[in-house]
Amino acid sequence: MKKNSQRMLSIICGLISIAVLVGLWEFSGYIGWKYTHIFPPPSHFLKELANNGFRIGLGSQSAGIPESLASSFLRVFAGLGIGFICALCAGMAISMSIWVKRFIMPIVELLAPIAPIAWIPLALVVFGIGNQTAIFIVFMGVFFMLTIATVKAIETVPEYLLNVARTFGARKWQLWTQVVFPYILPQVFTILRINFIAAWMAVLAAEMTGLRDGLGAIIMNGRNLFDNNLILLGMCLIGVSGFIIDILLKYIQRKFFWWDTQRM
Repeated sequence: MKKNSQRMLSIICGLISIAVLVGLWEFSGYIGWKYTHIFPPPSHFLKELANNGFRIGLGSQSAGIPESLASSFLRVFAGLGIGFICALCAGMAISMSIWVKRFIMPIVELLAPIAPIAWIPLALVVFGIGNQTAIFIVFMGVFFMLTIATVKAIETVPEYLLNVARTFGARKWQLWTQVVFPYILPQVFTILRINFIAAWMAVLAAEMTGLRDGLGAIIMNGRNLFDNNLILLGMCLIGVSGFIIDILLKYIQRKFFWWDTQRM
């Protein structure tokens, strides 16, 4: 009960701080602050958006706000999901043999520090401009770090858990599926949440390469049209959407990894 009240208090404080920030932003526009044309308040760019029928772009290349949000969400969740599953499989495969670990882990650790945005030129050559490029960039943004996290998490599995399972007659494949996998899953998902921001920024960068929809495309349209209203709209949508996705990931962690007593 106390934990729920603390969580509710945090939510209220967060809403108050956001409301104060927006209020100060609006007030700066009301008093005619000289930089308002660079940082137009929400009432300005929302009005501009309403005048355009809540569509971004020109002619047949225009896209609605819901369509852009859905496209960005689809790309980031597809990349995160594929990266999460592949990293779990790769990490467990690497950990099954000490020799595989010795030869493969240096390659994984070498590629992990490369920023996902650095993969964009290669992705454009291989996949062209489209959803595949954006999904691939998100995948590359999380796969190597999650693979390392999986291998490290497997190394921390308590030996007594494995011994108890062996005592009850568990076979090797049962040790992996019924002891190791449930133990490491919440830890790897936590790393996924931590790396989500990097993946979110990566998909937005990929959308700036010429896609007609997506939140990154809104920023590019604003830049090409020298429209600060569009740029600020895109920035606000990116922040709010990323915040919502992080809350969703926290909910998934609490709901589906209930056995993890150390969850965030």
